[in-house]
Amino acid sequence: MRLGVLDIGSNTVHLLVVDAHRGAKPLPAFSHKLELRLAEHLEDGGRLSAQGAERLGGFVEESRQLAEDKGVEDFMAFATSAVREAANGEDVLATIKERTGVSVQVLTGEDEARLTFLAVRRWFGWSSGRLLVFDIGGGSLEIAGGIDEEPDVAVSLPLGAGRLTRDRLSADPPSAEEIRELRKHVRAEVARVVGDVIRYGAPDRAVATSKTFRQLARIAGAADSGAGPYARRALERTALPELADRLARMPAAERARLPGVSEGRAPQLAAGAIVADAVMDLFELTELDVCPWALREGVILRRLDVMP
Repeated sequence: MRLGVLDIGSNTVHLLVVDAHRGAKPLPAFSHKLELRLAEHLEDGGRLSAQGAERLGGFVEESRQLAEDKGVEDFMAFATSAVREAANGEDVLATIKERTGVSVQVLTGEDEARLTFLAVRRWFGWSSGRLLVFDIGGGSLEIAGGIDEEPDVAVSLPLGAGRLTRDRLSADPPSAEEIRELRKHVRAEVARVVGDVIRYGAPDRAVATSKTFRQLARIAGAADSGAGPYARRALERTALPELADRLARMPAAERARLPGVSEGRAPQLAAGAIVADAVMDLFELTELDVCPWALREGVILRRLDVMP
């Protein structure tokens, strides 16, 4: 059957149409996305602005129509931290449902971690043993670990690359003092959960998902997208300290000229690199395999699992 999934993230709103059935790999058939940057539309008091809500509603309506045009039989929509944390998030989604007929499910941070973990498990398979999975989003960092398809532990921290850039980096490029304070903050937050995660056992394979990790791996020399999804891509711990330092000293326009880095993501890449560096260091990881599947694929796989 043909499924449509609308992913309302903190940075990007993405419609993905796939052909799939239970027990088979979902095959992408159509993709449509917009860098809406909802987190930047949060006003004082944490409310999503009228402009942000209107643009989101318009994209949901457009996505619903596109899904119908592409022959979608089952349409799902979900939202992550930007909508989850907006003071008026429920009201905005109620208005969107009235306008478009689309009901948007708001995922918790732990939901995100668990569904991303499921996607990684299905991609790498049982032979990977105990997995430890990291995902740096726009609003949050998700961490999950386990031996089965359901992780033993799932954690969400407010360490998204967009959030940290918006809240803690005021200049372009940021000052050395801002970078030092950001690094200190990130490491303190990550260190609080290391013990809770590793007490279940050391991972046989550590994995990274998300655009931030993919961009960092590409800058560090991993294969580009032209090599296809099955090309092995990894991020080495030895490359990160120097890379994080170099990105912090670059203005966003210069970062955007690096391989694999988009103009829209360039401003937050320095903060993302600081998070990635902290994760690898504090969890004592020498390498992270980069997985092409993440939260969106996890949502699709879970939907297929419960289909009759």
